Amino acid sequence: MKEHWTSLASLLGVLAFCQSLIQSFFSSHCYYDITELDGVNTNELYNAVQIYLSSSISISSNRLTLTRAVNSSTITFGLSNNDSIVDTFNNVTVLWEHVVTQRQTQTFAWRPLPEEKRGFTLRIKKKDKILILNSYLEFIVEKANEIRRKSQDRLLYTNTRGGSLDSRGQPWESVPFKHPSTFETLAMDPTKKQRIMNDLKDFAEGQMFYERTGRAWKRGYLLYGPPGTGKSSMIAAMANYLGYDIYDLELTEVHSNSELRKLLMKTSSKSIIVIEDIDCSINLTNRNSGLKTSPEHSNLGEESGNGDTITLSGLLNFTDGLWSCCGSERIFVFTSNHIERLDPALLRSGRMDMHVCMSYCDFSSLKILLRNYLGYEEEDVDDEVLKEMESVVEKAEMTPADVSEVLIKNRRDKEKAVRECLVELKSRGEGCVKVGKLRCQSGNLRELEIMEEEEKRAIDSQNVDDEVKTGPEDNFCKD
Repeated sequence: MKEHWTSLASLLGVLAFCQSLIQSFFSSHCYYDITELDGVNTNELYNAVQIYLSSSISISSNRLTLTRAVNSSTITFGLSNNDSIVDTFNNVTVLWEHVVTQRQTQTFAWRPLPEEKRGFTLRIKKKDKILILNSYLEFIVEKANEIRRKSQDRLLYTNTRGGSLDSRGQPWESVPFKHPSTFETLAMDPTKKQRIMNDLKDFAEGQMFYERTGRAWKRGYLLYGPPGTGKSSMIAAMANYLGYDIYDLELTEVHSNSELRKLLMKTSSKSIIVIEDIDCSINLTNRNSGLKTSPEHSNLGEESGNGDTITLSGLLNFTDGLWSCCGSERIFVFTSNHIERLDPALLRSGRMDMHVCMSYCDFSSLKILLRNYLGYEEEDVDDEVLKEMESVVEKAEMTPADVSEVLIKNRRDKEKAVRECLVELKSRGEGCVKVGKLRCQSGNLRELEIMEEEEKRAIDSQNVDDEVKTGPEDNFCKD
């Protein structure tokens, strides 16, 4: 009798095996398992799928898991154990199932494994196998990286004093970046803001373009204008718009070209490298103009490039030479109060691709500030008051910082704030007329036009500068 039961069990086993073979052969679907662990190491694809699916899950579901990552300010939703979700990619439907099972009792191991085995099972149709394996999984990884970057708090880095290393052996120290500036709150002409936003968007989405044209995936911006016109706020708005970290490079703490290159190599992709007040921090003067900066504020040596100074060619190589290609998707931002003091070699395209003049308040900027600080839209302000403001704001030469201070001091009484702002605009306007600085209805150019004219003259002097020998490193910086 026992032999009959053994034969029956064997027969049933053979039938089950044959059934699975038949199903796998005639089934229109195929299955792929993505486990949480690859041996004892974490499977990055599993993490990417988990993050990607969390963005596709509806919060109205009956059962979800909630997680919050390190350095993240948002809570994400995930699939519960043995739950499933349908996804669509290029009109192809796939099914994801989150499989969780108990792990068998472990023997002794140097690295104990979790008690549960976790993984995702992907079910697709056989005819869609090539599309899914070639494109869909790569799309998931890229999407997960984007979600991870946006959900994490951005960081503000600065180079350590004297080139020393921190406790982790890094030359950069970081703090969470919490600046609230956005392009919506930036006091600037809306047309100019939109042009900058479009340029940033094209850059962030231009990986294939840069690869096809053989260019390093980087872009340079020069923000110039009087103090208080919002250059730092513009940098913060750019970082918040793109979701990039900021590296604030203090050149006075860098002592050589090699140290500058090492700092560049330790920056991450998807970041903004900032050098503020470049005309004040080191001596990068226009060699054709004869202007010189104060020696005590200079850390730039002669073009001989001795070991304890930064040379002009070293900085050019940093922004546009071979070393600038270390990493990708990085933006260089320079700020200056006096563009005419900068050497034309720094101003050309490829180093400072887009020049943005940050000037005094115009009427559109003033309306943005009224909305930011008082919550006033244009229709909330008396028409006569608006007309007076529009007529004097161009004459007043007040920076956004000046106007903001007037509104902040009187923000408890909004009507008084508007009156005080108008009084201050008129007072500044009359003062400008008395000292001969009237920019409107005169034969002179406006301040903005003057600065732009100075920029053009500085750039035009490039042709002369190209004939000046700046040392062997400059050969790496030429297009």
